[in-house]
Amino acid sequence: MPCEGGVLPLAAHRVGELLRDVPGWKVTEDRSTLTKGFRFSDFAGTMGFVIQMAAIAEEEGHHPDFCVRYDRLDVQLSTHSIRGLSENDFIMAAKLDKLASSNR
Repeated sequence: MPCEGGVLPLAAHRVGELLRDVPGWKVTEDRSTLTKGFRFSDFAGTMGFVIQMAAIAEEEGHHPDFCVRYDRLDVQLSTHSIRGLSENDFIMAAKLDKLASSNR
């Protein structure tokens, strides 16, 4: 399991393939992190999403870094134990996209 280490980060070509499945997400230049910004109508909407995101993260055992700015949420996904991206990062990205689309 990537969260426990012992596996290699995804190769560049695999990152590119998986990135096509999560529109709007970007990969940092060093290919260690997925990033995306989400917008909401107000602070309550942003925080409501954060609470739901936290529940998914706990369920998945995969915890994003994030920053709240009133009606914006910037999310970063990375598998810290392997210092790079794993398929779990892309799964979490897809789940957050699904959550965001259900909150609109």
